[in-house]
Amino acid sequence: MKKTSKFTILMISGLFFFAAVFGASLGLALSNTKFIIDNENFTEFDTALPTRILDINGELITEFASEEKREIISINHLPQHMIDALVSREDRIFYTHHGFSIKALFRAVVGQALHLSLGGGSTLTQQIAGTLYCDRTDKSYKRKLKELWWAIQMERRFSKNEILELYLNKIYFGMGTYGVNAASKLYFGHDASEITPAEAALLVVQLSNPAHYNPFEHPDRAMDRQQYVLATMVESGLITEEQANTSFDNYWANFDYTRTGNTAIVTRDDNAPWFSEYVRRELAGMVYGTDDIYSSGFTVNTTLNLKNQIAAQNTMEHYIAYANRTYQRGNSERENEALKIYTPLTELLTLTFNLGELKFSQQRNEVIALSTYTKTINPIVDVMSLVCGIDSLKISVANRANAVAKSNVGKNVIEGTMIALENSTGYITSLVGGSKFDGENQFIRAVQAKLQPGSSFKPLYYSAAIDSRQYTPSTIISDTPIVFHTADGKPYIPQNFRGEWKGDVELWYALAHSMNVPSLKILDGIGFDTAINRAIELLGIPEEEVPNRGFVPGYPIGLGVCSVRPIEVAHAYAIFANGGKEVIPIAIRSVEDKNGNVFLNPEKDVRQKQIAKGAATQVITPQTAYVMTKILENTVKSGTLAGPTGNGSKFTYRNENGRKYTIPAAGKTGTTQNWADAWAACFTPYYTSVFWFGFDKPGQSLGLKLTGSTLAGYAMASFMQKAHDGLPYKNFTAPASGTVDVTVCSASGNLPTDDCNEGKITLTFLEGTQPTELCTVHSGNSTGRLLGLYRLEQDLYRAGFASDLIIRDSTPLSFDLEGNNIFTNNTGSSIYDFLKEDEFGNAPDYNYLLD
Repeated sequence: MKKTSKFTILMISGLFFFAAVFGASLGLALSNTKFIIDNENFTEFDTALPTRILDINGELITEFASEEKREIISINHLPQHMIDALVSREDRIFYTHHGFSIKALFRAVVGQALHLSLGGGSTLTQQIAGTLYCDRTDKSYKRKLKELWWAIQMERRFSKNEILELYLNKIYFGMGTYGVNAASKLYFGHDASEITPAEAALLVVQLSNPAHYNPFEHPDRAMDRQQYVLATMVESGLITEEQANTSFDNYWANFDYTRTGNTAIVTRDDNAPWFSEYVRRELAGMVYGTDDIYSSGFTVNTTLNLKNQIAAQNTMEHYIAYANRTYQRGNSERENEALKIYTPLTELLTLTFNLGELKFSQQRNEVIALSTYTKTINPIVDVMSLVCGIDSLKISVANRANAVAKSNVGKNVIEGTMIALENSTGYITSLVGGSKFDGENQFIRAVQAKLQPGSSFKPLYYSAAIDSRQYTPSTIISDTPIVFHTADGKPYIPQNFRGEWKGDVELWYALAHSMNVPSLKILDGIGFDTAINRAIELLGIPEEEVPNRGFVPGYPIGLGVCSVRPIEVAHAYAIFANGGKEVIPIAIRSVEDKNGNVFLNPEKDVRQKQIAKGAATQVITPQTAYVMTKILENTVKSGTLAGPTGNGSKFTYRNENGRKYTIPAAGKTGTTQNWADAWAACFTPYYTSVFWFGFDKPGQSLGLKLTGSTLAGYAMASFMQKAHDGLPYKNFTAPASGTVDVTVCSASGNLPTDDCNEGKITLTFLEGTQPTELCTVHSGNSTGRLLGLYRLEQDLYRAGFASDLIIRDSTPLSFDLEGNNIFTNNTGSSIYDFLKEDEFGNAPDYNYLLD
């Protein structure tokens, strides 16, 4: 009896405690519910704080704001297929549930527990509740429960249409737009009330991942998911298959493929619009949930140096304009020359054979076509569009005409891009993606364009040749016409620029002067696979992209016939400058929230990954990187960059004491086949920069006046001169060991003698690969002649003939066949010691006879 009484007392106490807790929780819940009723207003939103973008010195670059991009629209003004697309994509049982789905919740819980992607567990009501009242970046169960609670309360307070209206006016659709009306105007150029089924499907696709499914950046992905949504709508009986197909076909028939993903505001005050747009796209992949880059008040600390950026922008503006003037002038000259030659012939033929329609037929056809469209076709189109109420008819014609016009612009207008990195950090200090940044031109060529690098590719596999130790900077290679043969036996005949041949040259000279035949001989010597693997390592191309980049084993790869981005070329050259260590280009150092707390730290993440890599961050050895740097310095001193840089003198400055100093520079130019692309890559101990000029659409030639050395090189030199102004002297850092500097004769690549009065150069070698033989080229070189005779003596001896060679004092000599050196038998000294002038300045008297 006592035991029962105790148990009863405990039960009653437990019930009272539970009732108290439940009552308190219910009271709190009811108060929150009352808060919703009293305070919810569809048209009132939290104040949006702009995101501030700062340069490396804390100077303001621009601000991303979203206030003018939120436009409220009533659900009654939206076409039904907009609602249907949203519901069929995001929440098919929206009209029957009470704010949540048990099945969806169970699926989400199991998926998270098993680390599987089984689909989301949130209804439309939960999504908007989470956006309004929760932090959706929080992936905890606590946040899900809180979101569920608010969803239930919203379902009790609002009708289904009110919830949809709130959702469609509040949710983020990508590219800086909030709400379906602002998104429709940005993506399609019209009000949301005019949205077609295909457009509705495309908009709801953006909800899950607007950066991934952006139709202007990734049309194939967007198209695939758009078709899926339309198929779902057809399956649900919301639209017919014919409606879906017609709408889909019409959308993509009029789609502007030349447009790139852009922000809603391209007229914002911006000191570096190309760089800002790059940062915006990077942020779009980092920030999600309730936080966004347009209203959360972030401060983004970037790597940009505004001083250098302004210099870059001014430089590119000047040289793009110069390139187009030169190109157009050249076209006019060619056309005038053609008219002088062919017009008389045409007139003669028309008179002789009575072919009146032959005369200026092309010009006449163009004039007739334009006149016919203006006077006949265009008025009919106007009348049809007015009578039938199909404005899209005229718009469609205009869009196609604009697309053709833009395509022609891409083929006939020269564009340009540049990017500069800080060698030691990978900081992107300057970036210009093209000519004027506007709504029609937001393709960031420096990071997006895939282009043929031409001869700027050569140093990448030259580094593998140096590594092989088969080749050194002074290796002699013959620059003469040659026929290579491909694996299938077909001949491959390369030509040098301007068709010039230099004969025997040293390796450093061949690279500095961008000679094709010596380069392909080196490629042949190290093997295609070795060259390609080294290039991919230096460029940093992801493994999954390699198959689509044209790295095909064969001789064309040696001339840069492949596909690379300018930022990848900068990555490769920065590795040379950074002692062979990996350089990861970054634009964002950190992101702070509105309270000054670090919200994201991309630079820290990059550094941690590099630390985790350990020794793998050393892409090539410090010794090879230094040898390549010293070779490429000669491109600036005497090669294809000598003219643009004034043999390096453009990088001469004065310190605070007025003393002059020159910052060393190294680099390479590149001009592709048919002179279609012009490149210049340059690095100093501080920065690496890469410049490109060419056409967005292939097929045109820049001409001989606009090459890597005559266009891109000058733009690069102008920028680098300004970027280094004010920086103290700094030299390239030599490795502690493993390299040696040796002065050689440029004609032979060997050690100079007293007769090598001209063409001496000091080169850097991997230790153990430096030359040990004396020059045998110059006429009058006594050592060389004697060495030649001793080699002949050995050949005669092997053939069975006796031959003796001695000098006046009858000192017997021996020949080191393996080392190619001549020594005295008794001292082991080189014969060169016996051929020096005596103390009176007389040359040694040696006589030899050989019949």
